[in-house]
Amino acid sequence: MRAMSEFDTRLLLQTPTLAVREVACAGTHRHLSEAERSAVTELVFPYRGTYVVHVGDEEAVADASQVLFFNRGESYRVSHPNPGGDASLVVSVDEALLREIAPAHLLREGDALAFRLHRLRIDARAQVLVALLRHSLREGIAEPLEGESLALTLVQRAIGPRTTHAAASSVGRQRLVDRAKLVLMRDLARRWTLAGVASEVGVSPVYLTQSFQMVEGMPLYRYQLRLRLARALDLLSEVDDLTTLGLSLGFSSHSHFSAAFQQVYGRSPSEFRQSALRR
Repeated sequence: MRAMSEFDTRLLLQTPTLAVREVACAGTHRHLSEAERSAVTELVFPYRGTYVVHVGDEEAVADASQVLFFNRGESYRVSHPNPGGDASLVVSVDEALLREIAPAHLLREGDALAFRLHRLRIDARAQVLVALLRHSLREGIAEPLEGESLALTLVQRAIGPRTTHAAASSVGRQRLVDRAKLVLMRDLARRWTLAGVASEVGVSPVYLTQSFQMVEGMPLYRYQLRLRLARALDLLSEVDDLTTLGLSLGFSSHSHFSAAFQQVYGRSPSEFRQSALRR
């Protein structure tokens, strides 16, 4: 097991129905961890940094555009290709209720509840719910009933058939796309070119473009934009100067940042912070 000093775990909500925890990892161990097992089935929503989960021969890059599934009793290992650590919101739901919520095609056959996939891409609304749930529980804004409702809405959104995207294509293409994601996450503010990312992962720009679209269902530049905006959601409650925040994430100006945020989340950064984070 990894040293416990690597982790900072905070229980945000515990009820008979579900539990919500915040887990931060220093990420100082870059290589594969020892094998670990989850005591319960968990949905893990990364919101800061990145890491890679290894389950058997399969790998899943954890970033703020994904939900990861850790099945009860299933062995996994973790690595941290990028420095800087990471943080995730971890939700565990009573198994009977989770079985009722989860679409049948996402679950393995058998009596034990287990997800077939190790990750799904979540949409912008789910990213907002992660930020709202984390902030409202950390700051004591939400009472248990509201916290439970937010958490269940997040889970339903994250595994809903019309709001998620499962990576699709060959294993080779998926791993290529995962390497490209790690390149983007290495420095969210960097204004990458397609040729630059392609050079980092060792393929042609055309092949990278085709592979990313095939696996993720969206262009590389849009995925990078979603990662930047998800990081903004994470930091909005901590910073006062929105212009500086936007520039630090690679946007060319405050108006560029504000317009992109509003297009994806339906409100400007200042409106979101005022209505959602400072109720």
